[in-house]
Formats: sequence, C-alpha cells, structure tokens
Amino acid sequence: MRYSSHRFALSLIAGLSGLAFATAGLAADAAVQNACFSAAALAGVPGEELAAKGNRSFDAPIKLGDFKPAPAVPDTLRGAIRRVDIASGEKVVALTFDLCEQRGEIAGYDGRIFDYLRQQGVKATFFAGGKWIASHRARTEQLMLDPLFEIGNHTETHANLRLLAPAVVRQQVVAPQKAYADARADLGGNQCLATSPNALRDIPELPKVFRFPYGACNDASMKAVNDAGMLAIQWDVATGDPDPHTSAKRIADAMVNETKPGSIIVNHANGRGWHTAEALLIAIPKLKAKGYKFVTVSELVGMGKPVITAECYDRKPGDTNRYDFIGALQHPLNAASRQQSVASAPAQRAATAKASKPWATSVKPQQRSRAKQPADGAK
Repeated sequence: MRYSSHRFALSLIAGLSGLAFATAGLAADAAVQNACFSAAALAGVPGEELAAKGNRSFDAPIKLGDFKPAPAVPDTLRGAIRRVDIASGEKVVALTFDLCEQRGEIAGYDGRIFDYLRQQGVKATFFAGGKWIASHRARTEQLMLDPLFEIGNHTETHANLRLLAPAVVRQQVVAPQKAYADARADLGGNQCLATSPNALRDIPELPKVFRFPYGACNDASMKAVNDAGMLAIQWDVATGDPDPHTSAKRIADAMVNETKPGSIIVNHANGRGWHTAEALLIAIPKLKAKGYKFVTVSELVGMGKPVITAECYDRKPGDTNRYDFIGALQHPLNAASRQQSVASAPAQRAATAKASKPWATSVKPQQRSRAKQPADGAK
C-alpha cells in the first residue's frame, strides 16, 4: 500500500511524539560554524585519514551514569529501513558515511571527503561510533555545526550486536548517544556561540538514526535500537569502498548506476574507504547531472514511505550471518545471544521475504591503516 507523501509526513510527525526530525535545523547556521572554526581548522589534514593502530587512549567504555535515551519510536517505523519510497518520483538520495572505531585504535578522518562535500554543497549523514566521537571531539563539533551534515549512531566500538548479551547491547547502543550529548554540551559552553543563543537549540539533542555494524542485527538488537529512540538505517546502494581493490571508478559506477529516487548510499569516511574521496569527484557531478538532490537520511524519511524489512541484510536475507562466525573467532561468543540470533533468523527471513525484495548491494572486507582486517559490511 502506498501512502501519499503528505499523509505519511503527518503520520511520521504524530508518531514520533515530539521527536520529529526538524530537518530545517539539523545543524546550526554556517555563520555560527565559521565563528567557531576557521577555514584552516575545518580543512582536512593529509594523513589524518590513517588509523593509529595500537593506540588505546579511548578504549575505556563510555560511562552512561544516569543518562536516559530518547523515547521509543512507534511500531510503524520499527525495523530496518533500506530506502524510502518517494511517491512523487522526485530524485532525492541520501549519501551516508560510516565513522566506526574499534578498541585498540584511533580511526581516521578523511578530510578530502568532508572538504569536497562542503565545496559542492552536498548534504550527508555520518554514522559515528561513540568511541570515534570521543577521540575526534573537535571534528564531531564541526559536524554538529555544519548545516549540511547530520550525525547518526554507529554503536560504541563497532560491535556485532547479534553476539552480545542484553546489557552489553545497551551499552553499545546508548554510549554514542551519551558521547554525542557530551560533545554538544561542550560545544554549548564555547564562547563562539555567545552571540547566537539559538545556535545550540538548532543542533539536535541526540542522534535520531542508527546503523548496525556489519549491517547485522537480530530481534533483540533491533528492539534495543528502536526503544532508544532511533530509526535503524540500512542501505540499498553499497559501493564496496572498504576493499582496496575496488577502484574509484567502480565505486562511482555503483553510486551512479544503482541509485534510484529514495536510495540510501553507504560509504566510509574514517579512512576505510580507500578510494571513496576520488569516487565522489566522479559520482556527485554525474548524479547532479541526472537531476538528483542530496538530502540527509532524516530528511529523506520525511519525504516518503520508508521501505522497512524485518531483517538486516546486504543483498538477500541471511547474508550477514557470516559475520557471527568472524566475530566468534575474535571474541568469546555469548552462547545465549548466539542462540537467540539463530532462533530468530528464520522468522526474520520469513517476514522480510513477505514484506519486500532485496536491493542490490555489495559488502566488502574491512581494511584500515592500510592493513587487512576482518570483513565488515557497514563499518
């Protein structure tokens, strides 16, 4: 059943009960950003995209204290959002980038990507890990202040939530919200905002969108995310950018040829997209020439009817299960969580098959610091 854009927008606003996405105020005005950060401070630094392997400065779990997440999302928006059905056919697309960081490293910041998006006036959503936020505080605050960008949640340390006990899942899901809130509060005390009292108000209090590491979830982890007030965002266009053998042309071709109105594209901006910056130089002009407008994920969700599946997957239901075994080799497997994942998979696949068809994507292995790491779909 198709909803009109107007009808769905009304439903979305009512359902979120005060957590509407406020797309006009995803970030403060550019003038405020310029008051807080000089052009030199905003610019990317060569080598900043490289990970600092073995650096454990930010490995300690983020302390939640009495932090409380946002109210749960409504039932109509629960599940994995793969794309958005745009009834009008308007050519809009959400460009997204993952900023993940595991323990035992400080991941990168690919300034070439951010610099080019700003130069081109292209909106984008960045799914940042809680640890990445903590280790990149200044960059996080720059993103908060940028009217082009939206910040989403990508777990604390890029963990496979299918393998974890409930308490650990909660830590992984809620910790980035706390890290974001701390960064926002720190920014609010900056003297550069003194002349713009409304600037902090225009920055969302908490991320409203979430992306599962590896693109893998189960019923319990999906519930944890939705109960914490976030929409679970998958993708229908993946470029394979973490694979060093995937050329800029192949990445760009995937973006240009697979994008449809309402598509969500996944890439990486933490240095794990080996040729992503070069690919954007090719893809963005071509998408603009085809008439596409770039919007944030939250804006996209408000423009149509999200295509929601019961299961998280890459190309077809069940294809992210392989990450369970990779994770088990790296970390002690939580038997109860693994059992729950296996038990819930058939039901998830049945519901997904009934609800929708898979969208073409391609998940590639994770590489970083120019050295191979275990495979990962949405890092």
